[in-house]
Amino acid sequence: QVQLVESGGGLVQPGASLRLSCAASGRTFSSYAMGWFRQAPGKEREFVAAISWNSLYTDYRGSVQGRFTISRDNAKNMVYLQMISLKPEDTAVYYCNTPGFWGQGTQVTVSS
Repeated sequence: QVQLVESGGGLVQPGASLRLSCAASGRTFSSYAMGWFRQAPGKEREFVAAISWNSLYTDYRGSVQGRFTISRDNAKNMVYLQMISLKPEDTAVYYCNTPGFWGQGTQVTVSS
């Protein structure tokens, strides 16, 4: 059974930073691309960032480009999302994803 467990969310002020973590288990983690998605209240879930199995390729939605960085540590079965210069519009539940599976999400709230 594949399990993804996110952590690291919280309430921060605009301009602050957070690092989200996702612990993966139950499959050969290093063989799969990983991604982060988010869902704000009343909105559909949207793509945030993705990373290839070997970390050679990354992709970001335009609004987070230059502020968010996705990374992974295959030895630890972890994927991370470093977020800087957070904005109120980044407020959402952030979900870790591997093909076919989702974590439970972690809340990120950016507010003064």
